[in-house]
Amino acid sequence: MKVKAIEKKLKFTKDENDPGVWRYVMTPEQYSSLSQKKVIREAALRSGVSQGVMQACWDAAGEVIKAWATEGHSVALPGLGTMRFGLRSKAVEDVNDVKTKLITTRRIIFTPDVDLKDELKNTSIQITCYDRDGKEVKRVTSADDAEVEDNENAPSQENQNQGGGSGQENQGGSGNEGGNTGGTPTGGEEGGM
Repeated sequence: MKVKAIEKKLKFTKDENDPGVWRYVMTPEQYSSLSQKKVIREAALRSGVSQGVMQACWDAAGEVIKAWATEGHSVALPGLGTMRFGLRSKAVEDVNDVKTKLITTRRIIFTPDVDLKDELKNTSIQITCYDRDGKEVKRVTSADDAEVEDNENAPSQENQNQGGGSGQENQGGSGNEGGNTGGTPTGGEEGGM
């Protein structure tokens, strides 16, 4: 996996006089978004079936996943993990205050398979460092394995008082599958996975 570490000035306040601090910020390099057509063509080649058959299977699987997920099921995505729908909502003390407007976000929750997590864990990382002027200053290659974040069990940093009863956010899943889906390490909302 290729990563860029770019030196950027970070400010932690909105004060114009805040001088900020220079830090190297790492982000993975994204090559491009692969089109569905390209993925289907490659899957057809690897499986020995025609592209038309693969397209029909792909479309059918997508429809089944959507239908079952909207019914509250956690649906297996072969070789990848499971997907389910969930939500974030405010908690209230009085049952008479329970209304759909308490739902703050509808979410798509993806839980990766152990094999997929192991693949990421064992992937070497190649970091290229750039200073504030855009000049390459260092390269680092790491083959060490590291922890892979589990979004399902990440500690929640979003339980905040927001008025109306306790105001705490509930990050449960869909159907009968509750669960703490937590926030990102910086306290912001997740992007749906």
